[in-house]
Amino acid sequence: MFSRALQACRRPRARFAVIIAVIVACCVANEQARAEPVAAIQAALFASDRLSVEVIGSGPDVILIPGLASSREVWRPLATRLAATHRVHLVQMAGFAGEPWSHGDGPFVEPAVAELARYVDETGLEKPAVIGHSMGALLGLRLAQIHPEAVGRLMSVDSLPFFSALYGPTATAETARPFAEQARAAMVATTDPAARRAQGEATAAGMARDPAARTQIVDWTTTSDVRAVASAMADVMTADARPGLAAMTIPVTALYATEADGGPPPAMAQAIWEREYATLPGVTLIRVDGSRHFIMADQPERFGELVDEFLK
Repeated sequence: MFSRALQACRRPRARFAVIIAVIVACCVANEQARAEPVAAIQAALFASDRLSVEVIGSGPDVILIPGLASSREVWRPLATRLAATHRVHLVQMAGFAGEPWSHGDGPFVEPAVAELARYVDETGLEKPAVIGHSMGALLGLRLAQIHPEAVGRLMSVDSLPFFSALYGPTATAETARPFAEQARAAMVATTDPAARRAQGEATAAGMARDPAARTQIVDWTTTSDVRAVASAMADVMTADARPGLAAMTIPVTALYATEADGGPPPAMAQAIWEREYATLPGVTLIRVDGSRHFIMADQPERFGELVDEFLK
């Protein structure tokens, strides 16, 4: 191809231009090839007692953040597919799904956001796409608000900017605080493994229709550090990201689940999501029918299509 291009250029200046263009293209390709393993090494060297990151694939960067008490494995089918065209960063939060926790009953959300920002900075990611589920989406939203340079676009999977808005339109962080502390105390007080598993099974039934997903949810929940889950839940219930929505400029897609049998009714879910995201400029709200909270498990094909559209 190179020789044909040179033969087509009969003038010396034109031939020189072709040579320069080829050299530049090769340099760019080599630089990109070098950048991929360097980024992977930087990710492997990243040390944090709040989270760890597994990197697979090559291409534009996508960060996947799981939800409360979940494993990064919740993203595995999506990550494996995306790795053919993207560099995927699978986040695992400390204290969840068997991962160690060293922070007692201390705060969870804001320190996790700070560590996510440090990861993006230290690995040299440029405006990565972020996809978060539930609490993971809240972390992504706060990351975009506090560190706008760290996020290029955000997909929120069945998550609100203020979780306690589910209790009613007049709920505030202050009115939710007593309930958050009650929830924290109740979780920590449940120390019997059988009781914890029974609670996990009851919770999983409302979280997913898919039987395999329910089993995973129970396993992840029962192997999580109860102090980490309790602290995270209390933080999520009182973290209100709504005041920062109006100033956001990145594209945001918010998926929400609806189900006629056992899940959130479509009309109710739509009303809540439209109300709570009303001040976010240009937000794209997408309803996913036939799904409970774990949309990626209950509607994997539809979810994959929406992710592909989001990443275009």
